[in-house]
Amino acid sequence: MSSRSPGQPHLSVVTPLYNCLPLSQAMVASLRATIPPGVRYEVILVDDGSTDGTRKWLESLGEPFRVVLNERNIGFGAATNRGAALARGRVLALLNNDLVLKPGWLGPMLWALRLLGPRAGLVGNVQLDAANGEVDHAGIAVNEKGKPEHIRSVPGRVSRLMRPIRGVFAVTGACLLVRTKTWRRLGGFDESYVNGCEDVDLCLRASAAGLVNVVALGSRVVHHISASPGRKLRDEQNSWSLARRWRERLAQEICREWTWDYFCQILPDPRDFPDTRDALKTALYLLHLYRKPPEVALVVKRAVVDVELARWQKMFSS
Repeated sequence: MSSRSPGQPHLSVVTPLYNCLPLSQAMVASLRATIPPGVRYEVILVDDGSTDGTRKWLESLGEPFRVVLNERNIGFGAATNRGAALARGRVLALLNNDLVLKPGWLGPMLWALRLLGPRAGLVGNVQLDAANGEVDHAGIAVNEKGKPEHIRSVPGRVSRLMRPIRGVFAVTGACLLVRTKTWRRLGGFDESYVNGCEDVDLCLRASAAGLVNVVALGSRVVHHISASPGRKLRDEQNSWSLARRWRERLAQEICREWTWDYFCQILPDPRDFPDTRDALKTALYLLHLYRKPPEVALVVKRAVVDVELARWQKMFSS
């Protein structure tokens, strides 16, 4: 069944555009070339106030493309929400306009959604930096300062065959899949973030709802990173907003290594543990059998996050 067949599409691709016409054209060409035969799909392109000829080009596109024209630039999150609100497919694919999609990118991501079933949150993939071909994204983790950062390593070939998906803290919104009903249940992107952190915030809301965010390690795309004008202008403000909202979650994420060191120091004399229950919970936490870190670790790591919060508070109150 072709993409032009009648009926509800299975896949709704949503892509905001803001200038960068040659990159948008290359992304669309790669999309046409890599959607597997038999997948019914639609592409919703949301132009966010382009002034470089993008709108003229959009006039030339027919099925399966749908075009939304914003009267002014409203930002990545809001533009994506506007496009996603029109989606008719059961699965949403959020794609940046500065991607080059590689053959076989879609199948592993759809497989991950099916494998996880009702537990599926957001599914990301491996993204290669167009400038040098190196891995720029294989998921998002949290560093020792409590800040999200890209994972830039992937397991070896044998490991990927044995475990083709990897659970992660978050994935980037540059290329992700999510069930449309899940997107709508979570409320889409929070538009208070301006061109940054809205993807991490959405992943955290998915986790809080009991869903699992993963990277499909067999899916690869090329990314012209941060090509859109103004992409990085509000990074600090966005990070501050994310940390204020998710302080406790960020602290929890960076507890494990500290807890292991703490456990090793106390283990020679277990009497140093506050009580035997504390020791047991700590051991179960380190074995990934108990979700909550010990309170002693949380106290330390909350203080780490608070250092960054104080820095941002000073930066934006001056």
